[in-house]
Amino acid sequence: MSILAGKKAVVIGDRDGIPGQAIAACAGSAGAEVVFSSTECFV
Repeated sequence: MSILAGKKAVVIGDRDGIPGQAIAACAGSAGAEVVFSSTECFV
C-alpha cells in the first residue's frame, strides 16, 4: 500500500522547474487521485 493511496492531491508545478503534469503523473502512479494540476510561472 502506498503512502498516497486513497488521498486527493492538488499539484502546482513550476514552468522553469518540474511541470505540474510530471508531478501529477508521479502522484497518480503512487496511488493519489489528482483533482487539480497546473503549471505556473513564479517570476
